[in-house]
Amino acid sequence: MDLRSCHPFWLIKNGLPAAYPKLDRSLRCDVLVVGAGITGALAAYHLQEAGLSTIVLDKREVAWGSTAASTALLQYEIDTPLVELTQKLGWNHASSAYLACRDAIGKLHRLTSRLDQDCGFSLRPSLYLAKRKQDLPFFKQELAARRRAGINVEFLSSRELKATMGLKKSGALWSKNGGQVDAFALAHALLKSASHKGLRVYDRTELSHYEWQEKGLIARTTDGYSIEAKQVVFATGYEAQSMLPKKLVSLHSTFALVSEPLPANQKLWKKGCLIWEHDDPYLYLRNTPDRRVIVGGEDEPYRDPERRDAALAGKTKTLERKLKRLFPHLKCETAFAWAGTFGSTKDGLAYIGRVPEFPRAWFSLGFGGNGITYSILAAEIVRDGILGKKNRYATLFGFDR
Repeated sequence: MDLRSCHPFWLIKNGLPAAYPKLDRSLRCDVLVVGAGITGALAAYHLQEAGLSTIVLDKREVAWGSTAASTALLQYEIDTPLVELTQKLGWNHASSAYLACRDAIGKLHRLTSRLDQDCGFSLRPSLYLAKRKQDLPFFKQELAARRRAGINVEFLSSRELKATMGLKKSGALWSKNGGQVDAFALAHALLKSASHKGLRVYDRTELSHYEWQEKGLIARTTDGYSIEAKQVVFATGYEAQSMLPKKLVSLHSTFALVSEPLPANQKLWKKGCLIWEHDDPYLYLRNTPDRRVIVGGEDEPYRDPERRDAALAGKTKTLERKLKRLFPHLKCETAFAWAGTFGSTKDGLAYIGRVPEFPRAWFSLGFGGNGITYSILAAEIVRDGILGKKNRYATLFGFDR
Protein backbone atom coordinates (compact mmCIF):
# COMPACT_ATOMS: atom_id res chain seq x y z
CA MET A 1 0.00 0.00 0.00
CA ASP A 2 1.20 3.52 -0.87
CA LEU A 3 1.08 5.19 2.55
CA ARG A 4 2.36 8.65 1.66
CA SER A 5 3.20 10.88 -1.27
CA CYS A 6 5.64 13.60 -2.30
CA HIS A 7 8.49 14.53 0.07
CA PRO A 8 7.82 14.47 3.83
CA PHE A 9 10.06 16.91 5.67
CA TRP A 10 11.56 14.31 7.99
CA LEU A 11 13.10 12.29 5.16
CA ILE A 12 14.79 15.39 3.76
CA LYS A 13 15.91 16.60 7.19
CA ASN A 14 17.34 13.30 8.43
CA GLY A 15 18.51 11.61 5.26
CA LEU A 16 19.30 7.96 5.95
CA PRO A 17 20.49 7.78 9.59
CA ALA A 18 21.36 4.07 9.37
CA ALA A 19 21.47 1.31 6.79
CA TYR A 20 20.11 -2.11 7.69
CA PRO A 21 20.69 -5.28 5.69
CA LYS A 22 18.16 -7.32 3.79
CA LEU A 23 17.59 -10.74 5.34
CA ASP A 24 19.90 -13.24 3.62
CA ARG A 25 19.62 -16.30 5.87
CA SER A 26 17.16 -18.16 8.06
CA LEU A 27 17.01 -17.24 11.76
CA ARG A 28 15.34 -17.97 15.09
CA CYS A 29 14.15 -15.64 17.84
CA ASP A 30 11.73 -15.29 20.73
CA VAL A 31 9.70 -12.51 19.09
CA LEU A 32 9.40 -11.34 15.49
CA VAL A 33 8.22 -7.75 15.03
CA VAL A 34 6.75 -7.05 11.60
CA GLY A 35 7.01 -3.35 10.80
CA ALA A 36 9.92 -0.98 11.46
CA GLY A 37 8.04 2.29 11.82
CA ILE A 38 7.69 4.10 15.13
CA THR A 39 5.21 1.48 16.43
CA GLY A 40 7.46 -1.46 15.62
CA ALA A 41 10.56 0.35 16.86
CA LEU A 42 8.97 1.06 20.24
CA ALA A 43 7.76 -2.54 20.52
CA ALA A 44 11.15 -3.97 19.59
CA TYR A 45 12.99 -1.65 21.98
CA HIS A 46 10.80 -2.71 24.92
CA LEU A 47 10.98 -6.41 24.03
CA GLN A 48 14.75 -6.48 23.62
CA GLU A 49 15.20 -4.46 26.82
CA ALA A 50 13.10 -7.10 28.62
CA GLY A 51 15.62 -9.76 27.57
CA LEU A 52 13.63 -11.28 24.72
CA SER A 53 15.56 -12.19 21.59
CA THR A 54 13.86 -9.98 18.98
CA ILE A 55 14.00 -9.52 15.21
CA VAL A 56 12.42 -6.64 13.27
CA LEU A 57 11.48 -6.95 9.60
CA ASP A 58 10.07 -4.35 7.20
CA LYS A 59 9.38 -4.57 3.48
CA ARG A 60 10.38 -0.89 3.12
CA GLU A 61 13.34 1.05 4.41
CA VAL A 62 13.11 1.66 8.18
CA ALA A 63 10.39 4.20 9.02
CA TRP A 64 9.62 5.02 5.37
CA GLY A 65 5.88 4.38 5.67
CA SER A 66 3.41 6.36 7.76
CA THR A 67 6.12 7.35 10.24
CA ALA A 68 7.83 9.51 7.64
CA ALA A 69 4.55 11.35 7.01
CA SER A 70 3.69 11.99 10.67
CA THR A 71 3.53 15.57 11.93
CA ALA A 72 4.25 14.06 15.37
CA LEU A 73 2.13 16.19 17.65
CA LEU A 74 1.99 14.34 20.98
CA GLN A 75 -1.38 14.95 22.60
CA TYR A 76 -3.32 13.24 25.35
CA GLU A 77 -6.48 14.37 23.56
CA ILE A 78 -8.10 11.57 21.59
CA ASP A 79 -9.92 12.15 18.30
CA THR A 80 -13.11 11.49 20.26
CA PRO A 81 -13.63 14.21 22.95
CA LEU A 82 -13.84 12.97 26.52
CA VAL A 83 -17.52 13.91 26.81
CA GLU A 84 -18.38 11.85 23.73
CA LEU A 85 -16.06 8.99 24.67
CA THR A 86 -17.83 8.77 28.04
CA GLN A 87 -21.13 8.28 26.22
CA LYS A 88 -19.57 5.45 24.18
CA LEU A 89 -17.53 3.63 26.84
CA GLY A 90 -18.64 4.90 30.24
CA TRP A 91 -16.73 7.24 32.54
CA ASN A 92 -14.17 4.80 33.90
CA HIS A 93 -12.94 3.59 30.51
CA ALA A 94 -13.09 7.01 28.86
CA SER A 95 -11.18 8.81 31.61
CA SER A 96 -8.64 5.97 31.78
CA ALA A 97 -7.98 6.33 28.05
CA TYR A 98 -7.29 10.05 28.40
CA LEU A 99 -5.04 9.55 31.41
CA ALA A 100 -3.19 6.73 29.66
CA CYS A 101 -2.39 9.03 26.73
CA ARG A 102 -1.36 11.83 29.07
CA ASP A 103 0.99 9.51 30.94
CA ALA A 104 2.37 8.14 27.66
CA ILE A 105 3.83 11.56 26.83
CA GLY A 106 5.75 11.53 30.11
CA LYS A 107 6.97 8.00 29.38
CA LEU A 108 8.21 9.09 25.97
CA HIS A 109 9.97 12.06 27.56
CA ARG A 110 11.85 9.76 29.93
CA LEU A 111 12.63 7.30 27.14
CA THR A 112 14.06 9.90 24.76
CA SER A 113 16.24 11.30 27.55
CA ARG A 114 17.99 7.91 27.72
CA LEU A 115 18.80 7.79 24.01
CA ASP A 116 22.09 9.05 22.60
CA GLN A 117 20.46 10.65 19.56
CA ASP A 118 18.51 13.92 19.53
CA CYS A 119 14.98 13.08 18.37
CA GLY A 120 13.55 16.58 18.51
CA PHE A 121 11.49 15.77 21.59
CA SER A 122 10.19 18.61 23.72
CA LEU A 123 7.31 19.06 26.12
CA ARG A 124 4.77 21.58 24.85
CA PRO A 125 1.40 22.90 26.05
CA SER A 126 -1.63 22.38 23.82
CA LEU A 127 -4.31 24.84 22.66
CA TYR A 128 -7.67 23.43 21.56
CA LEU A 129 -9.55 26.18 19.68
CA ALA A 130 -13.28 26.69 19.40
CA LYS A 131 -14.03 27.62 15.81
CA ARG A 132 -17.46 29.13 16.50
CA LYS A 133 -19.23 30.77 19.42
CA GLN A 134 -21.79 27.95 19.28
CA ASP A 135 -18.99 25.53 20.29
CA LEU A 136 -18.52 27.14 23.72
CA PRO A 137 -21.14 25.12 25.68
CA PHE A 138 -19.41 21.93 24.48
CA PHE A 139 -16.01 23.35 25.47
CA LYS A 140 -17.28 24.07 28.98
CA GLN A 141 -18.54 20.48 29.29
CA GLU A 142 -15.22 19.15 28.01
CA LEU A 143 -13.35 21.37 30.48
CA ALA A 144 -15.38 19.99 33.40
CA ALA A 145 -14.89 16.38 32.25
CA ARG A 146 -11.13 16.72 31.89
CA ARG A 147 -10.79 18.39 35.27
CA ARG A 148 -12.88 15.63 36.83
CA ALA A 149 -10.45 13.11 35.34
CA GLY A 150 -7.53 14.94 36.98
CA ILE A 151 -6.15 16.67 33.89
CA ASN A 152 -4.63 20.14 34.29
CA VAL A 153 -6.61 22.28 31.84
CA GLU A 154 -7.83 25.89 31.69
CA PHE A 155 -10.42 27.77 29.65
CA LEU A 156 -9.23 30.85 27.76
CA SER A 157 -11.85 33.41 26.76
CA SER A 158 -11.82 35.29 23.46
CA ARG A 159 -10.30 38.27 25.26
CA GLU A 160 -7.53 36.14 26.79
CA LEU A 161 -6.82 34.49 23.43
CA LYS A 162 -6.46 37.86 21.77
CA ALA A 163 -4.20 39.18 24.54
CA THR A 164 -1.93 36.14 24.89
CA MET A 165 -1.93 34.56 21.42
CA GLY A 166 -3.15 37.28 19.09
CA LEU A 167 -5.96 34.95 17.96
CA LYS A 168 -9.50 36.04 17.11
CA LYS A 169 -11.35 33.00 18.36
CA SER A 170 -14.31 32.46 20.67
CA GLY A 171 -12.43 30.44 23.27
CA ALA A 172 -10.04 27.55 23.82
CA LEU A 173 -8.83 24.89 26.23
CA TRP A 174 -5.22 25.30 27.36
CA SER A 175 -3.49 22.11 28.53
CA LYS A 176 0.01 21.76 29.92
CA ASN A 177 0.38 18.12 28.92
CA GLY A 178 1.67 17.82 25.36
CA GLY A 179 4.81 17.35 23.35
CA GLN A 180 6.37 16.97 19.94
CA VAL A 181 9.05 14.80 18.38
CA ASP A 182 10.74 13.82 15.14
CA ALA A 183 9.12 10.39 14.77
CA PHE A 184 11.44 9.33 11.94
CA ALA A 185 14.57 10.14 13.98
CA LEU A 186 13.05 8.51 17.07
CA ALA A 187 12.35 5.23 15.27
CA HIS A 188 15.96 5.08 14.07
CA ALA A 189 17.31 5.99 17.51
CA LEU A 190 15.27 3.27 19.21
CA LEU A 191 16.42 0.61 16.76
CA LYS A 192 20.04 1.73 17.05
CA SER A 193 19.93 1.63 20.85
CA ALA A 194 18.23 -1.77 20.95
CA SER A 195 20.68 -3.12 18.36
CA HIS A 196 23.48 -2.55 20.86
CA LYS A 197 21.57 -4.93 23.17
CA GLY A 198 21.14 -7.65 20.55
CA LEU A 199 18.15 -6.55 18.46
CA ARG A 200 18.39 -7.68 14.83
CA VAL A 201 16.87 -5.39 12.18
CA TYR A 202 16.29 -6.21 8.51
CA ASP A 203 14.53 -3.96 6.04
CA ARG A 204 13.62 -4.38 2.35
CA THR A 205 12.52 -7.88 3.39
CA GLU A 206 8.99 -8.92 2.50
CA LEU A 207 7.15 -11.82 4.07
CA SER A 208 5.12 -14.10 1.84
CA HIS A 209 3.23 -16.22 4.38
CA TYR A 210 3.17 -17.64 7.90
CA GLU A 211 3.07 -21.23 9.09
CA TRP A 212 1.31 -21.32 12.46
CA GLN A 213 2.45 -24.03 14.87
CA GLU A 214 1.45 -25.13 18.35
CA LYS A 215 4.44 -23.46 20.04
CA GLY A 216 5.22 -20.69 17.60
CA LEU A 217 5.32 -19.84 13.94
CA ILE A 218 7.56 -19.81 10.88
CA ALA A 219 7.54 -16.65 8.77
CA ARG A 220 8.64 -17.19 5.16
CA THR A 221 10.15 -14.40 3.06
CA THR A 222 9.66 -13.88 -0.66
CA ASP A 223 13.37 -14.70 -1.10
CA GLY A 224 12.97 -18.16 0.43
CA TYR A 225 14.36 -17.56 3.93
CA SER A 226 12.52 -18.17 7.18
CA ILE A 227 12.32 -16.86 10.72
CA GLU A 228 11.21 -19.25 13.42
CA ALA A 229 9.70 -17.39 16.38
CA LYS A 230 7.70 -18.13 19.50
CA GLN A 231 5.56 -15.01 19.09
CA VAL A 232 4.97 -12.36 16.42
CA VAL A 233 3.99 -8.70 16.79
CA PHE A 234 2.26 -7.03 13.87
CA ALA A 235 3.07 -3.32 13.90
CA THR A 236 1.91 -2.59 10.37
CA GLY A 237 -1.05 -0.33 11.11
CA TYR A 238 -4.00 -0.59 8.76
CA GLU A 239 -2.04 -2.96 6.52
CA ALA A 240 -2.81 -5.59 9.17
CA GLN A 241 -6.54 -5.18 8.54
CA SER A 242 -6.48 -7.90 5.86
CA MET A 243 -5.52 -10.48 8.51
CA LEU A 244 -8.29 -9.59 10.94
CA PRO A 245 -11.75 -11.19 10.89
CA LYS A 246 -13.74 -7.93 11.04
CA LYS A 247 -13.30 -4.39 9.81
CA LEU A 248 -11.86 -2.19 12.55
CA VAL A 249 -10.64 0.89 10.75
CA SER A 250 -11.76 3.47 8.21
CA LEU A 251 -9.02 4.89 6.01
CA HIS A 252 -8.63 8.60 5.34
CA SER A 253 -6.20 10.88 3.56
CA THR A 254 -4.52 13.75 5.38
CA PHE A 255 -2.32 16.59 4.17
CA ALA A 256 0.56 18.56 5.68
CA LEU A 257 3.12 21.23 4.89
CA VAL A 258 6.23 22.63 6.52
CA SER A 259 7.46 26.17 5.98
CA GLU A 260 10.90 27.55 5.35
CA PRO A 261 12.59 28.65 8.61
CA LEU A 262 11.15 31.95 9.84
CA PRO A 263 13.57 34.82 10.49
CA ALA A 264 14.42 35.64 14.09
CA ASN A 265 12.46 38.90 14.00
CA GLN A 266 9.16 37.09 13.33
CA LYS A 267 7.57 36.22 16.64
CA LEU A 268 5.99 32.79 16.92
CA TRP A 269 3.04 32.01 19.16
CA LYS A 270 3.13 31.55 22.93
CA LYS A 271 5.46 28.83 24.23
CA GLY A 272 5.44 27.13 20.84
CA CYS A 273 2.26 25.33 21.91
CA LEU A 274 0.52 22.72 19.82
CA ILE A 275 -2.58 24.22 18.23
CA TRP A 276 -5.58 22.37 16.91
CA GLU A 277 -9.04 23.52 15.97
CA HIS A 278 -12.42 21.98 16.75
CA ASP A 279 -13.73 21.55 13.24
CA ASP A 280 -14.31 18.92 10.57
CA PRO A 281 -11.87 18.70 8.93
CA TYR A 282 -9.78 20.11 11.74
CA LEU A 283 -6.57 22.08 11.49
CA TYR A 284 -3.45 21.53 13.59
CA LEU A 285 -0.12 23.35 13.93
CA ARG A 286 3.25 23.04 15.61
CA ASN A 287 6.70 24.48 15.06
CA THR A 288 10.20 23.00 14.92
CA PRO A 289 13.45 23.85 16.73
CA ASP A 290 14.70 25.63 13.58
CA ARG A 291 11.61 27.90 13.52
CA ARG A 292 9.60 26.18 10.82
CA VAL A 293 5.81 25.95 11.02
CA ILE A 294 4.13 22.59 10.40
CA VAL A 295 0.47 22.70 9.41
CA GLY A 296 -1.75 19.67 8.86
CA GLY A 297 -5.34 18.63 8.35
CA GLU A 298 -7.89 18.90 5.54
CA ASP A 299 -8.62 15.18 5.95
CA GLU A 300 -10.72 13.43 3.33
CA PRO A 301 -12.61 10.11 3.66
CA TYR A 302 -10.76 8.33 0.88
CA ARG A 303 -7.48 6.44 0.61
CA ASP A 304 -6.98 6.12 -3.12
CA PRO A 305 -3.35 7.23 -3.71
CA GLU A 306 -4.01 8.79 -7.12
CA ARG A 307 -6.98 10.80 -5.88
CA ARG A 308 -5.09 11.79 -2.72
CA ASP A 309 -2.00 12.90 -4.64
CA ALA A 310 -4.07 14.86 -7.17
CA ALA A 311 -5.58 16.82 -4.27
CA LEU A 312 -2.24 17.74 -2.68
CA ALA A 313 -1.66 21.06 -4.46
CA GLY A 314 -5.15 22.36 -3.67
CA LYS A 315 -5.03 21.14 -0.08
CA THR A 316 -1.66 22.84 0.40
CA LYS A 317 -3.16 26.17 -0.71
CA THR A 318 -6.06 25.67 1.71
CA LEU A 319 -3.70 24.98 4.61
CA GLU A 320 -1.69 28.09 3.71
CA ARG A 321 -4.86 30.22 3.74
CA LYS A 322 -5.99 28.84 7.10
CA LEU A 323 -2.58 29.52 8.63
CA LYS A 324 -2.70 33.08 7.29
CA ARG A 325 -6.12 33.67 8.84
CA LEU A 326 -4.88 32.47 12.23
CA PHE A 327 -1.58 34.38 12.20
CA PRO A 328 -1.66 37.16 9.59
CA HIS A 329 1.74 38.49 10.71
CA LEU A 330 3.58 35.27 9.86
CA LYS A 331 5.17 35.36 6.43
CA CYS A 332 5.44 31.63 5.78
CA GLU A 333 6.69 30.12 2.57
CA THR A 334 5.97 26.44 2.07
CA ALA A 335 9.12 24.36 1.77
CA PHE A 336 7.63 20.85 1.59
CA ALA A 337 4.11 19.45 1.36
CA TRP A 338 2.93 15.86 1.49
CA ALA A 339 -0.06 13.61 1.94
CA GLY A 340 -0.55 10.40 3.87
CA THR A 341 -3.10 7.76 4.80
CA PHE A 342 -4.29 7.16 8.34
CA GLY A 343 -6.93 5.03 10.01
CA SER A 344 -9.70 5.92 12.43
CA THR A 345 -11.81 3.69 14.65
CA LYS A 346 -15.37 3.91 15.93
CA ASP A 347 -14.28 5.24 19.33
CA GLY A 348 -10.93 6.85 18.45
CA LEU A 349 -8.97 4.24 20.44
CA ALA A 350 -6.17 2.01 19.21
CA TYR A 351 -6.48 -1.76 18.95
CA ILE A 352 -3.80 -3.59 20.90
CA GLY A 353 -3.63 -7.25 21.84
CA ARG A 354 -4.54 -10.65 20.45
CA VAL A 355 -7.39 -12.22 18.52
CA PRO A 356 -8.53 -15.87 18.86
CA GLU A 357 -7.65 -16.68 15.25
CA PHE A 358 -3.91 -16.10 15.86
CA PRO A 359 -3.00 -17.20 19.40
CA ARG A 360 0.74 -16.62 18.86
CA ALA A 361 0.27 -13.15 17.37
CA TRP A 362 0.00 -9.69 18.92
CA PHE A 363 -1.35 -6.67 17.11
CA SER A 364 -0.06 -3.19 17.87
CA LEU A 365 -2.36 -0.97 15.81
CA GLY A 366 -2.11 2.69 16.83
CA PHE A 367 -5.03 3.99 14.77
CA GLY A 368 -6.26 7.55 15.07
CA GLY A 369 -4.55 10.86 15.65
CA ASN A 370 -2.61 9.60 18.67
CA GLY A 371 -0.51 7.03 16.87
CA ILE A 372 2.75 7.69 18.71
CA THR A 373 1.28 7.92 22.21
CA TYR A 374 -0.76 4.80 21.52
CA SER A 375 2.38 3.07 20.30
CA ILE A 376 4.25 3.49 23.56
CA LEU A 377 1.23 2.11 25.44
CA ALA A 378 1.13 -0.77 22.94
CA ALA A 379 4.80 -1.53 23.47
CA GLU A 380 4.20 -1.96 27.19
CA ILE A 381 0.98 -3.95 26.77
CA VAL A 382 2.55 -6.37 24.29
CA ARG A 383 5.76 -6.75 26.30
CA ASP A 384 3.81 -7.45 29.50
CA GLY A 385 1.50 -9.89 27.72
CA ILE A 386 4.38 -11.89 26.26
CA LEU A 387 6.07 -11.97 29.68
CA GLY A 388 2.83 -13.13 31.30
CA LYS A 389 2.36 -9.93 33.28
CA LYS A 390 -0.86 -7.99 33.76
CA ASN A 391 -1.14 -4.55 32.19
CA ARG A 392 -3.80 -2.14 33.43
CA TYR A 393 -4.65 -0.90 29.92
CA ALA A 394 -4.81 -4.24 28.09
CA THR A 395 -8.60 -4.56 28.37
CA LEU A 396 -9.20 -0.92 27.50
CA PHE A 397 -7.55 -1.25 24.07
CA GLY A 398 -8.41 -4.91 23.44
CA PHE A 399 -10.16 -6.27 20.36
CA ASP A 400 -13.17 -7.48 22.32
CA ARG A 401 -14.13 -4.12 23.83
